[in-house]
Amino acid sequence: MCGRYRLSRRKQLIAEYFEIDNEVDWEPRYNIAPYQDVGIIWQARSKPDRHFSLARSGLIPSWAKDASIGSSTINARSETVTDKPAYRDAFTSHRCLIPVDGFFEWRRNSREKQPFHLGMHDDSLFAFAGLWDRWIDSAGAAIESCSILTTANSVLASIHDRMPVILPKEKYDLWLDPDFKDVKELARLLVPFDAAQMLPSDPSTPAQRTLFG
Repeated sequence: MCGRYRLSRRKQLIAEYFEIDNEVDWEPRYNIAPYQDVGIIWQARSKPDRHFSLARSGLIPSWAKDASIGSSTINARSETVTDKPAYRDAFTSHRCLIPVDGFFEWRRNSREKQPFHLGMHDDSLFAFAGLWDRWIDSAGAAIESCSILTTANSVLASIHDRMPVILPKEKYDLWLDPDFKDVKELARLLVPFDAAQMLPSDPSTPAQRTLFG
């Protein structure tokens, strides 16, 4: 599961880096876990402004009968995202960025799991490709939730067989545009990130001792 990460920057830096137009409600967090409220960045149809809001990790589609589906939708596989009913509509019109400055993966050894922390060489902010949706419960309360897109990878092959989809900054506008619905073009973005920007010369170095970079 690709769902544990950190967003340790102050809200002012997040707003500046991602060019967010509203107030960023965020306190630095170093160990964000599945099923918690997380920060997402999205764009409304009315005008191309970027908004920051909190959403529950584990996507609940608008048509779901109850919220329990969110326990199995922390991640969305990029290979099947256009086929799965839980993600299909969100991929078309409810895409988001999930701001991050590092994430964690575990490599299983014979008897234990070895944690690794991954980030950019310069320890800069970056973003996962995400999906979000709004669900209304029986009391009429709206719950916004999200999912992280993942891809098979060679970047982290020695650690884990999948990784979050990390979007290049120059693709943020395209990904966030709710009126852009070319599924094939969007699918071309769901690829492993450039390893040269992320990994050290020795990819087996445990990241609890040193930040990748």
